[in-house]
Amino acid sequence: MQPVKHVVIVGGGTAGWLVAAGVGKMYQGRVRVTLIESDDIPTVGVGEATIPTMTAYHKLLEIPEAEVLKATHATFKLGINFKNWGEIGEDYMHAFGQVGRVFWAGEFQHFWRRGRELGLNVSFGDFCLESVAAKRGVFAITENPALNYAFHLDAGLYALYLRNFSEALGVVRHEGKVEHVELDPNTGDILGVRLARGETINGDLFIDCSGFRALLSEGALKTGYENWQHWLPCDSALAVQTGRSGPAVPYTKATAHGSGWQWQIPLQNRVGNGLVYASQFADREWADMTLRENLSGPLRGEPRLIEFVTGRRKLIWNKNCIAMGLASGFLEPLESTSIHMVTSAVIRLLRLFPLRGIQPVVVKEFNRQSKEEAEGIRDFIILHYHATRRDDTPFWNYVRTMPVPDTLQHRIEMFRESGMIYVGGDELFRHNGWSQVMIGQGVIPKIYQPIVDNMPDKEIIEYLNGFKNHVAKSVSTLPPHEQFIKRYCAFENSPPLPV
Repeated sequence: MQPVKHVVIVGGGTAGWLVAAGVGKMYQGRVRVTLIESDDIPTVGVGEATIPTMTAYHKLLEIPEAEVLKATHATFKLGINFKNWGEIGEDYMHAFGQVGRVFWAGEFQHFWRRGRELGLNVSFGDFCLESVAAKRGVFAITENPALNYAFHLDAGLYALYLRNFSEALGVVRHEGKVEHVELDPNTGDILGVRLARGETINGDLFIDCSGFRALLSEGALKTGYENWQHWLPCDSALAVQTGRSGPAVPYTKATAHGSGWQWQIPLQNRVGNGLVYASQFADREWADMTLRENLSGPLRGEPRLIEFVTGRRKLIWNKNCIAMGLASGFLEPLESTSIHMVTSAVIRLLRLFPLRGIQPVVVKEFNRQSKEEAEGIRDFIILHYHATRRDDTPFWNYVRTMPVPDTLQHRIEMFRESGMIYVGGDELFRHNGWSQVMIGQGVIPKIYQPIVDNMPDKEIIEYLNGFKNHVAKSVSTLPPHEQFIKRYCAFENSPPLPV
């Protein structure tokens, strides 16, 4: 086996520099890291909303939180508000925190379900600290109780921050376009990449962060792609920035429309907007009109079209090449998982790093974990579409009635019939996520775990009301989101915060 002494990353942007930062930090002095990117090739740069796993990645890299938030004009995120997904006019919050308390025989939804039978008409989200704080527009970094949070950030500025961070660790950047990929005629491994200006960069392990083009993984190695569009038919997005029209809320907005959905991501100085849609059900003219009609601030430029095919590369690690970011596949940003999937892949690589040489058994395990993670996230995103009661357009009729993966069908039936949710140990979305989305979209358990009946009816009502009041009291002590940002991470020369 040939030891891995030189890692070559093809492609920059958020994905490339997240990889460079992780490998550069953890294997500094043991592995050379080179990143190749072209100033002439724009990055997609849509994923500006994150999930709480990003805080753990920053801690791993020892990145000061307030510093990176200030540099990226970031705001805080407590969850995602979904509007018009179950029925037009309905909305719910998929928040990052615990809903109620877990007990040994099941989760909180069993108590909530029993409370409904007893006449307690209280929203499931009212028992979640993060959900209530998000709706009230308040935020603080707290310890007891602790708020679970993530960020909204400027992806371009984040990549620049990571570039500076990585180069300080010794990562070397080469500017230029990859013109040719040289393969070993005997093994099929990648030997090196030749740039347009004639320079050839050789390496031992190559990371493909070249976006949808997947220059190495697909262009050179012909890895193949698993298409999931029959479950996730959206294949286009229009993205545009607008100015702010009010205070930045501490959550992402995801509003369903006739043939897709719209995101709104508030930063300190602007708002990121976009409309994801299925071109087989709607054309660009409809998407452009729908997006413009639902913007709340002045346009900053014209909407940019992004086309994609939902799915994943059949092998994430093929030969001596690992695909990351958009090169590895695409799942629409409904649950803000794009950046997470990069950091998750980097941590997986760091744990299985082939310092002494690439072993087939390690490659197989890396691919197994990558496949399971992607399929779990895929099912969770499909749930949002399939668990709808909308029948107002051909798009919603299709996703509501389409066959779904057996793994997802089992989860839905299990929850509807028994109120039970079972998740694997390594799955990203846990009981709280599945229960919030299913209940939020009208999948209500028919029965509850009978152990709940060990508690007298009066005690159940007192317990539920007491917990709801405890959440409300805790939230009442938190400052407005904008006020906390101004004190903690406002960037220099930031515009006045709207009131």
